[in-house]
Amino acid sequence: MKHTLLLLVYLNGLTINLLAQSPSPKRPLPIIDVHVHAMKVGTMSVEMCPWFLRDMPGGDPNQPNQSMRSFLNAECVDPLQPAKSDAEMQAAVLATMERLNMTIVASGDAQILHSWKKAAPNRVIPSIGVSSPNEMSVKAFTDSLSSGFYQVMGEVAPQYQGLSPSDMSLDAYFAVAEKQNVPVGIHMGTGGNGMANLTQAKYRASLGRPFLLEDMLSRHPKLKIWVMHAGYPMADEMIGLMGSNAYVYVDLAGFIWSYPQAEIHAYLKRLVQAGFGKRIMYGTDFMIWPKLFETSLSVIENADYLSFDQKRDILFNNAVRFFRLDASKFK
Repeated sequence: MKHTLLLLVYLNGLTINLLAQSPSPKRPLPIIDVHVHAMKVGTMSVEMCPWFLRDMPGGDPNQPNQSMRSFLNAECVDPLQPAKSDAEMQAAVLATMERLNMTIVASGDAQILHSWKKAAPNRVIPSIGVSSPNEMSVKAFTDSLSSGFYQVMGEVAPQYQGLSPSDMSLDAYFAVAEKQNVPVGIHMGTGGNGMANLTQAKYRASLGRPFLLEDMLSRHPKLKIWVMHAGYPMADEMIGLMGSNAYVYVDLAGFIWSYPQAEIHAYLKRLVQAGFGKRIMYGTDFMIWPKLFETSLSVIENADYLSFDQKRDILFNNAVRFFRLDASKFK
């Protein structure tokens, strides 16, 4: 709250009115979340405890009516609550972006994404994903990028379709992104607890190997990509790929709030120790839980092995460089 103090100073018989105003609260340093899903509420409306994969007993193939709830631990003091409507979700996302001084790279439902962009044009960077040729023709994809609304290609997730990211059925889409100088986000690594048993029968953990990107990258040498989920848990391949491909970055999304914190920190620390602190970007894999932003941010903020500058790189600077943004436009 701003308080105004009127000071009356008498000097040589003259009255001088000095208006002193208390300073406003300091605005948080800017943050860029590179991995947000704009999705309709109700898709997976369940409570969720962060870092739920600790002590998970697994499922039982003979147990009837297994659902997402069966694979998400909600037995904690304060589980994250899902939004109850699209309007509630939008209001929560907009409020959080403003409070945290956050910009997001978001993909998903076109209607939701357009609504978010209209409500916060300077805080939403729209992205369009294609994971198989059955989803969208190359022409439709090209037209979508040319429209000016979409600025990023992602999330590309062929792993869920049982495809390698270097599968030739996707090559024409990557060629379009390369030609239009559009950065690409590709899902690699972990795919969610029990997904192969529940809703993604074609998902293969082995197709999340970062080295599977090499053939595609060799065909498109000017393509700039970031590996979503940092290729977790395949640190050796991720480090090897980044070492040989200077245009490859990673984000920390998904595993940053699902795996035990000791495991998250060990993986992040490994990437930093290997020398790639300038190519790690903050991401949540945000879905339906409005408080997931703060939950994920706490992992970076509490990483005592990271310096202030390293945290700023992960939370902001690296994304500015990767997406070729103008840092002066962020306050």
